[in-house]
Amino acid sequence: MSTITLISGSTMGSAEYVAEHMAEILDNLGFSTEILHGPSLDDLPLNGLWLVVTSTHGAGDLPENLQPLADEIAQQKPDLNLVTFGAVGIGSSEYDTFCGAIRSLEQLLEDHQAKRIGDRLEIDILQHEIPEDPAEKWVKEWAKLL
Repeated sequence: MSTITLISGSTMGSAEYVAEHMAEILDNLGFSTEILHGPSLDDLPLNGLWLVVTSTHGAGDLPENLQPLADEIAQQKPDLNLVTFGAVGIGSSEYDTFCGAIRSLEQLLEDHQAKRIGDRLEIDILQHEIPEDPAEKWVKEWAKLL
């Protein structure tokens, strides 16, 4: 079974906690995982499974630790046709840019031929004080698609 690379982008740490919790669940389900907080493109395998977890910063922006990866993908234009990914966003629905970061990153990945598995999860912190709870439910269902 291939390794699932969890990629997190976070300003205050919530996406990191969610990614770590999801990795623990995936490990318990028999998957192998690797967690990378704010990786560069060189840190990532250009094939296999990615699970991207990011909060939204500012006006729908990626967190500072994940923006460099998006910039590298946009500039280097890697062929990601061997990458399949899951997408999890964390934000507040009180803003009109709710989960804008995961939406833009998902589009960037798809523009470079990566293929999303399953539906994107958008966690609203106004409805879920503990974002790990909806993430846990979602990742168990997502894993069944692998």
